[in-house]
Amino acid sequence: MIEIRNVTKTFGGTRAVADCSLNLEGLKIAGLIGPNGSGKTTLFNLITGLVRPDSGEITFQGKRIDGKLPHHMAALGLIRTFQLSRVFPRLTVMDNMLIAPQRQTGERLLSLLFQFPKVRMEEANHREKAVELLDMLGIIHLHDQFAGNLSYGQQKLLELGRAVMAEPKMILLDEPTAGINPRLIQTMKDMILKMKACGQIFFIIEHNMDVVVELCEKIFVLDHGEKIAEGSPLEIQNDPLVIEAYLG
Repeated sequence: MIEIRNVTKTFGGTRAVADCSLNLEGLKIAGLIGPNGSGKTTLFNLITGLVRPDSGEITFQGKRIDGKLPHHMAALGLIRTFQLSRVFPRLTVMDNMLIAPQRQTGERLLSLLFQFPKVRMEEANHREKAVELLDMLGIIHLHDQFAGNLSYGQQKLLELGRAVMAEPKMILLDEPTAGINPRLIQTMKDMILKMKACGQIFFIIEHNMDVVVELCEKIFVLDHGEKIAEGSPLEIQNDPLVIEAYLG
């Protein structure tokens, strides 16, 4: 769904992404790996409109998106999470989920006045879906807790659930398993695989190689902002350039 062609981004003379080209066509779960500082998160920021590329093109479903703002990306169906969880801490877990669906009828004042039954039905459907997702994530028992009171790993799970609530065409996950315990990592992996089976498409930055190998069909590798390799998990594990980048 995403194609990146010769994209470059420089910050203060340092090239964070250097003439990078990737094609994710036909992939259900693609991975992006590389040493710290290799440009992975910057590339996600470029894709999702948080920063603009200096040169190159980014297309999503055949349409150019480089330079568009993040809310435009979300409207197109491109949703992301971040390295550090970004929940709404003073909203409940359930409210964090219910805020995610786009183009809700109840967001318009006139709809509240003249389409109230439709608004109520839509909200009931969203709540039913939220309950189902929270149950899959293993945090349904926390539905009425403030999100800020959850553990870090639980917040990561909530962030994934909230992304799915938006019904995106693609979800970009930035280090979804970083800093969480093995039990929650397994829950995260199970959820991603269940969503894949339902047709959801993912692009994942991840340092946990066991997670990458288990989930991803194809892996792209960055080093100093440049793509140095791409291929299946087995090919990447045995690539001398990748081994050199990680082991120096």
